[in-house]
Amino acid sequence: MEYVFSNALIGLREGLEAALVVSILVAYLVKTDRRSALRWVWLGVASAVLLSVAFGAVVTYSSAQMSFEQQELFGGTMSLVAVAFVTGMVFWMRSTARRISGELRGKLDQAIAVGPLAIALVAFLSVGREGLETAVFFYAATESARENTGPLVGFVIGIAVAVVLGWAIYRGAVRIDLTRFFTVTGVLLVFVAAGVLGYGLHDLQEAAFIPGLDTLAFDLSGPVPEDSWYGALLKGVFNYSARTTVVQAVAWLAYVAITLTAFLWPAKQARAAVPAAQGAEQ
Repeated sequence: MEYVFSNALIGLREGLEAALVVSILVAYLVKTDRRSALRWVWLGVASAVLLSVAFGAVVTYSSAQMSFEQQELFGGTMSLVAVAFVTGMVFWMRSTARRISGELRGKLDQAIAVGPLAIALVAFLSVGREGLETAVFFYAATESARENTGPLVGFVIGIAVAVVLGWAIYRGAVRIDLTRFFTVTGVLLVFVAAGVLGYGLHDLQEAAFIPGLDTLAFDLSGPVPEDSWYGALLKGVFNYSARTTVVQAVAWLAYVAITLTAFLWPAKQARAAVPAAQGAEQ
């Protein structure tokens, strides 16, 4: 079960994004007495979910027909794609957490003016993005875990919690500071994505696509073996590898340093700007 936490985190983030989108669309239609358009929203949501499941099934089936080298190359590539998706998701939600409601309502108003299919398309595109990202990251997670069921359990838990939170937010029972929530989970996801990046590069090295498979940065098989409880925990959450190559180590450090700095920098600037503005007013 050591893979549960990191994948539950992904499922929660992706699921909450989708749940927020659906709750905003539904609430807006209900409050503006346009309930007749709700069925088109649910049609778009259902289509997005089916597309995501189908995409995940195609990816999984296709990889099963490949040779070992092809599987490693494909798995490594999908891991890099997953890292790109998660990185984009982290920054996108950080920047739009405060204005997502207004943006979606504007798009929905335009869609209503066009027609029912346009409404379904807004819901489909809004939810489909999260669904496809989840499918890619799920495949990358299951590849790193191999026969472990932890990723599936984690994703199911995360998505289930996200659905409950989305419903509670819609009903007004829960008030969440989305900016803070996405900041905290974003920082955690940077480290999770860094681990996936390292694992993906290792796959590409095993496929002989990238050199340096035997050039190790460190070997912690003795003090922190992967089959120990703490090693398994690190591997499940951060994709820790006891035998880490130089390529993996450099990529991990570079990704965390650059991404984390870029992610937190605007927040620090914003906090510093508030006292300065208050002082100027006085």
